[in-house]
Amino acid sequence: MKHFYLFLFIWLILSIKLTLLFAQASPKILHTGEILNKIKKLEVLGSALYLAAHPDDENTAVIAYLSNEKKVRTGYLSLTRGDGGQNLIGAEQSELLGLIRTQELLQARRIDGGEQFFTRANDFGFSKNAQETFSIWNKKELLKDVVRIIRYFKPDVIITRFPPNRDAGHGHHEASMLLALEAFELANDENYEPSLGKKHQTTRLVWNEYSRGFRNATADSTKSFSTEIGNFNHLLGKSNLVIAAESRSMHKSQGFGTAKNYGNRIDWFQHFKGKKAEKDLFDDIDLSWKKIPHSQKIQALLEEIIRTYQPEKPFESVGLLLRLKKEILEIGEKNKDYLHILDVKIKQIDTILKSCLGLWVDANAKNCNVSQGDSLEVNVEISQNSPFPIEIEYHLTANHRDFEGWSEKVNVSKGKMYSKKNKYFIPKNFPTTQPYWLRQKKENEFFKIDNESEFLVPENQPFIFANVNVKIKNDYFQCQIPVTYKFVKPEEGEIYRPLEITPAVMVNFSEKNLLFASEKTEELKITIKAGKNNVKGKLKLEIPNDWKISPKEYEFNLPKKEDEIDIFAKITPPKNVSIGNIKAFIQLENESTFIEAKGILRIEYAHIPTQTLFPIAETKLNRLEIKTTSPKIGYIAGAGDEIPRYLTQLGYQVTMLDKNLLQKENLSSYKTIIVGVRAYNTEEHLKVEQKDLHEYVENGGVLVVQYQTAQELKVPQLGVFPITQSRERVTEEKAEVRFLSPKHQILNSPNQISQEDFKNWVQERGLYFAGSWDINYTPILSSNDTNEKPQDGGLLVAKYGKGKFIYTGYSFFRQIPAGVSGAIRLFVNLLEK
Repeated sequence: MKHFYLFLFIWLILSIKLTLLFAQASPKILHTGEILNKIKKLEVLGSALYLAAHPDDENTAVIAYLSNEKKVRTGYLSLTRGDGGQNLIGAEQSELLGLIRTQELLQARRIDGGEQFFTRANDFGFSKNAQETFSIWNKKELLKDVVRIIRYFKPDVIITRFPPNRDAGHGHHEASMLLALEAFELANDENYEPSLGKKHQTTRLVWNEYSRGFRNATADSTKSFSTEIGNFNHLLGKSNLVIAAESRSMHKSQGFGTAKNYGNRIDWFQHFKGKKAEKDLFDDIDLSWKKIPHSQKIQALLEEIIRTYQPEKPFESVGLLLRLKKEILEIGEKNKDYLHILDVKIKQIDTILKSCLGLWVDANAKNCNVSQGDSLEVNVEISQNSPFPIEIEYHLTANHRDFEGWSEKVNVSKGKMYSKKNKYFIPKNFPTTQPYWLRQKKENEFFKIDNESEFLVPENQPFIFANVNVKIKNDYFQCQIPVTYKFVKPEEGEIYRPLEITPAVMVNFSEKNLLFASEKTEELKITIKAGKNNVKGKLKLEIPNDWKISPKEYEFNLPKKEDEIDIFAKITPPKNVSIGNIKAFIQLENESTFIEAKGILRIEYAHIPTQTLFPIAETKLNRLEIKTTSPKIGYIAGAGDEIPRYLTQLGYQVTMLDKNLLQKENLSSYKTIIVGVRAYNTEEHLKVEQKDLHEYVENGGVLVVQYQTAQELKVPQLGVFPITQSRERVTEEKAEVRFLSPKHQILNSPNQISQEDFKNWVQERGLYFAGSWDINYTPILSSNDTNEKPQDGGLLVAKYGKGKFIYTGYSFFRQIPAGVSGAIRLFVNLLEK
């Protein structure tokens, strides 16, 4: 009984700090080599925190080395979720891209064995130095976030990816090291923000020099040491570098698929803070159980478990593992200062026990979603593959006071499958599964997170789950299983996806932004979707007073879950320039008030779990002062390109030119052809078709090429005349823009461009400007960041034969979907001859 109460004590702590047990959607049983590797990891009590700015900044080879060879608890703290990056796999930008990159990081950590953390900082895009970065991010608040993670994770060593100066190559990178240096000291200052947790002294802070080419002026060989990090792990059947390549290749949105390296590698680490290491990251740090008083039995038990482990019969180690767990629980009462270590070891043992028994516990919903105020059917399945009789008690519950759970006790024999279904009611006030950092609008480039427990986890924890208590040989261990949705695709097999909690009714607008070039009435499709059966109510649309809409209200009756109905609202803009929003409100039957409607948006890629959001149901309306000639346009899609849909709204006839059409079409039928961002980097076939595009210009066409990168350029040269590509950019969205050729058509026809057109730009002016160019090009605009030299290569125009060629690094791909009026007017001018 004593051990049972000890279990309750530790389980209370674990229930608060269970973060990564939920991360794997499908139940996993470790193979026998992985089990022994995990057992050996029980011998090691150290920890290391890797720290950088973005997803994909982390050195996955070092993380794999730390987690699988050194066997220390390893975390990666990324200041941001990568919202401001580029997207090579789709059109998602900003917070939606951040959601994708969050999941790519989590997939990477599942491969290399690390844990994942974030701060509240939004990735606002490229910055050139830390001073600029901290002019946008509140350094004081961000420092609190970093200290909070250090005090929670309690690392022995902090490893940074970047140096504390311009050699870091990005203002966020430089800022990450500066924050780490300050946080190293403040985390151990008991007078600094006591609410962030108990103070912690990290032994040292080092900079991971290698792999990034930073063996330069910043590197100091007198303060550095090297380590081989690519060794082969026979228990896993892979080297650290192979694991690292698999991990890094999860960053698919950034095009970071990586070849596997089957050799070894040396990485360098430079001392910056704390006690200097001479040969190893953990010099003079006790990683053994000796650091914890009264733990002699634990080390002896671990040695016996490893010595007697039978790869073909891992279940034979269960008895010793249960004894080990008892010993750890007992010393937990005597050594409260070490609970942060003991908690982790208890979780590790529970995971090992589950796999030793071949225990498979699954909890799956009948459908992939359930709405507030509806019922949910869940099927619990259990099997085990050991010779021992096992008693399992599971309790299906949720982190919500009004959710009524259900408990069941069952005996499970070897090879037998237990299965039972039950229904649960989802209260009307149950939260939707909106990602926690996107529940509120961000403020000053920080996400708002009210629940402090969520701050310490990288994503939503499952809202509904099964607490499983396993009794074997009169002892217990525990696991928590999320309720998911499981289905089968014939071409792929079994697939798991997170369970969605949706509103009872959802409203989607067909357009995020609606552009009006005249007073002409346009239609907006509005889709009302049922989250459950028998949904009735009213839809009300609110619009600025100078706009007109019909209908303003609409009654709906949707008999079945997933039913949809489309209505087409006619919207008439005012005569003059006007910007506003149309918003939807819903009043359900038997409800007295209208509430703000939410839509539903799913992000689905094969390499990450399906992500579902419930954005506010609204569309931005923009009545422009703009002249267009509505010519026929051809568009060669690039990476993450939404410009064509907005050109269509302005009245252009847009044809998407894929490989087949480019080879078959008479290009002379198009007045203008546009090459999307990075199309020359991603579309191999354009190496052949570029010759035809240049002939099209020579014969009188207009060819507009948006920004491309010099790396992996598929075409012989960027333009009709030579252009040398650069990495230069203007990151300040309010940077002055100067007119180099004020009389040029691009600045005068069909729209008169003025300084007003460069107001309200978002994130940046542009990127990958031309560095040098042939004399036949005319530069149109010049801009630069504060205290930097002018960049004149952002918009170049050349006459070629009877036509015109344009290269532009200005970020129209970002400004036009954001509804920036001046950028739209300027882009329209590019399309004219």
